[in-house]
Parts: sequence; C-alpha cells; structure tokens
Amino acid sequence: MTRATMVRRRGGRAARRAERASPPAEPPVRAGLEGGRYAPLSEGELRAIHEAALDILETVGLADPIPSCVAACTARGARLDERGRLCFPRGLVEDVIAAAPRDFALCGRDPELDVHPRGRRVHFGTAGAAVHIVDARSGRYRDSTLADLYDAARIVDRLEHLHLFQRPLVCRDIADPFEMEVNTLYACLAGTRKHVGVSFGHPRQLAAAREMLYLLAGSEDAFRARPFASLSCCFVVPPLKFAADACRVLEAAAYTGIPVLLLAPGLAGATSPAALAGAVAQAVAEVLAGLVYLHAVVPGAPAVLGPWPFVSDLRTGAMSGGSGEQALLMAACAQMGRFYDLPTGVASGMTDSKLCDQQAGYEIGINHALVANAGANILYEAAGMRASLLGFCLEGLVIDNDAIGAVLRTLKGIEVGPDSLSVEVVREVCVSGPGHYLGHAQTLDLMERAYLYPVVGDRSSPREWIERGATTVVDRAIGLTEDILRRHRPRYIERRIDEEIRRHLPIRLPPVDAGGE
Repeated sequence: MTRATMVRRRGGRAARRAERASPPAEPPVRAGLEGGRYAPLSEGELRAIHEAALDILETVGLADPIPSCVAACTARGARLDERGRLCFPRGLVEDVIAAAPRDFALCGRDPELDVHPRGRRVHFGTAGAAVHIVDARSGRYRDSTLADLYDAARIVDRLEHLHLFQRPLVCRDIADPFEMEVNTLYACLAGTRKHVGVSFGHPRQLAAAREMLYLLAGSEDAFRARPFASLSCCFVVPPLKFAADACRVLEAAAYTGIPVLLLAPGLAGATSPAALAGAVAQAVAEVLAGLVYLHAVVPGAPAVLGPWPFVSDLRTGAMSGGSGEQALLMAACAQMGRFYDLPTGVASGMTDSKLCDQQAGYEIGINHALVANAGANILYEAAGMRASLLGFCLEGLVIDNDAIGAVLRTLKGIEVGPDSLSVEVVREVCVSGPGHYLGHAQTLDLMERAYLYPVVGDRSSPREWIERGATTVVDRAIGLTEDILRRHRPRYIERRIDEEIRRHLPIRLPPVDAGGE
C-alpha cells in the first residue's frame, strides 16, 4: 500500500495535514535546476556582443597591468601597446575560451553541498560588502560586525534554497585589514558547511587564509582536490584598468588552487556605457581579459566569469540594484555565459529598498525570475541585501529564501506526459468520483513532490490569519531568525584544528563549546 493510499483513506483535511507532516520522497525543487528559457538576446545579438568584446580587447586593451601580468600574458601572445595598455589578440582570447575548464565543483565541506556551475544549472548564493545591518523591527541602520557575519553564515546554513555562502557584509568592528579578512574567513567557515566565498585585499591575507584552509582540509592536496572556498576578485577597475593589489591576489589564488570569481563591476552611465549592450560588451571584455590572465599564470585554473554591470539612476548617478534594467543586464550576461559555455555568476536581488517591504519584494522577485530563467549558473547577492548593497538584513535572508524557492519552482517547469495530462484522472473524478480532486491519489502524491510552500509567507484565510495573531512576513521572519540563532550553534571546526588556527592567527570569535542542531 502506498503512502498516498494510506493517507487518502484517513480522509479530508486530517489526511492532507498528515501528508504534509512527513517529508516528501522527492523535493519539488533542488540546487542545479536548469534555466535558459528566458532569452533577452537573440543568437545574432550574442554574436555581436562577443565580436564587440573581442574588438575592445584587441584595440583598446586594459591599462595599468602589473609587471608579472605583462610577463605572463605577453608570453601567451598578448602585446603591450605604445600607451602601456595590455591588448589581447582575438585568437588568443578564443583559444583560452575553448580550453578553459567547464566541469568543476565549488565544493562544500559535505559533498552533498557541492555546487556544479556548468551548463544551464542554476544556484543561488549570498555575496556583497554591506557596511550596515538593517534592524527588521525598527528599520534602523547600524555598522555591521563580525558577530553579524557569523550569524548570517549560521542562518544560510539552514536555508535550503541558498546553495553557497559568500561574505555579504564587512566587519566594521575590526579596523586592521589583515585581522578583518582572516576573521571573515574564519566566521564563514565556523558558521556553515556550504561552499564559502571571500575576498582579500593583499596576498599576505590570502597566505594566512591558505594555511587555515589547508588545516581544515587536512592537507594542501586535500584542499586542491576539493576546494571548499573560492576567491571573489575585482581584478579590474572599470573602465578597462587593472587593479594592482587585486591582480597580485589573483595570481596568489591561482598558485594556491582556489577557484576564482572574476568580477567586472562596471556602473552603466558612469564606469561603463549607458547603452545596455555596451555595458554588457565592456563587462564581457573585462572578464575575458581576466580569464586569459589567470590561465597565463596557471593554465587550467578554475574560474567563474563574473560580468557584473550595475545600473545607475542617470538622473542622480546613484546605483539602482533593483531596477528592470538591472534584471536585463544580468540576464544578458547570463546568456553570454551560456554562449561561451563557461561557468558564469552574476548579481541579482540587490533591491534599492532600505527595508523588508513591498518594494524589496517586487524588485527581488522580478530580478531573480528573469536572471535565473536566463540560465545564470550562480546568482550572487541573492538574499538579505538592501539599499543597493549598502545594507544587509538577517531576517531578509529568510524572506528572500522563500522568493528564491518560488523562482526555482519556475525553473522546474511543467511536466507534460500521459500521467500529468490526467485524462484518466479527469474521467475518474467526473464520471464515477466525487466531482473534485481534493482527495485523489494524484493530488496527494503531487502535493509535496510538485508543489512548493513558503516558510514565512502566509496563505491562510483572513479569518485564520487574524486568529493566529495577524502577523506580517517580517514578524514571522524575525521569529524564525531568532529560532535558528538560538538553536543552531554547530561545531564545524574541530577543537584540535581550532586551537592550531588560534595559535597562529588573531581569531576573535570565541570557540563553540558544544554542537547544536
């Protein structure tokens, strides 16, 4: 007797509640569902942007390359022109695109949490450098801290629709850059077993991080085999200039075996063209230059392309992370990633709203729906971000996780086949059945397997809602956030390793004395 049959015999609402209480054999959504149904650019337009990017690289090039960059890239066929700009012949760029690795994992410390950014597979993760925490109750802003970062990692560790954790905020209570970046990595690794992404401003910080990563992995070889951390690297300062310190970090990461997210964060109308096609072409040119550079240093080094052209409100120059233009830009960049068949991560979910309100909801929903359905492999900055990346809200993680789940359900699409077309089911119900589908075996079978339900969203009737206290989504998110932080205090760093790390590095978070959930 199947579970659906047993539940159906119990009858009515009690049966449906019993079915909901047991976990489904197959969840309705998962990491790595395929996007690509939404295509703002035609094949001809993709080709035109590609040609424009190659033209920019060959005839304009990038300014301010550091000597090691010049040496590595010119050895592969790039040239330094009379203006000191490093130019990349199209044949060199196309050869690197063809040879770049496409099938690698951004590993979790648990293999079940690995992210595979290839093909049209879609994943969501955090990211950013917010300098403020938004209090969901009062709406007030305050400086973000190391404790906030650790709390964010623990929350994301429990949210099923966020597949990796890249640092979303800056620890403003630590002034020294070395201490801040070392503690940032430690807090991320202490709070989650999902893949972690961080940034470093200088190779010295990366060297310290490398030792921490190798200790946690068990050895250098073990980390290289399963890198559970990646580097987010803004190696370029748009328009088309290399960033010296970031380039040195890029080279150190390549030698260390850390996968690199190659970021080109232009701002349309300010540091990239106001024309959306031009903003995409410049961002693509910049990340392709980074790909050539990385592979000139270490051929075959794993990299995620990060063309991140942001939008500015041309009336004021302020960033507009939640706009429709932002969704178009990132969807187009996702398409370019599919055009090259290279792992690609873009930014989405960067609402302009300062709070967890209606504006945040519609901006995040529109951006995620379009960008995910365009087939971006990773949507970074996908949850918790407010005020166009200046603010971060812990409760926003929980609310945005619901939105991401709904978007993932759109990626799964509609199954069409003999069973799902339901002709026999219609005949049973209408000819010999009760005239409705509420207790039918198909309904009960699909209730959890094909339908997704919000965690903090509310679908009750007005009467039920009032009886339950007439709470808002923010109220419910506050409650769930507090519950996670109270109960989930995992020990993801063994005591022996933790003591070894603390002997060499100025770690500020206290050690976790006992494991939690």
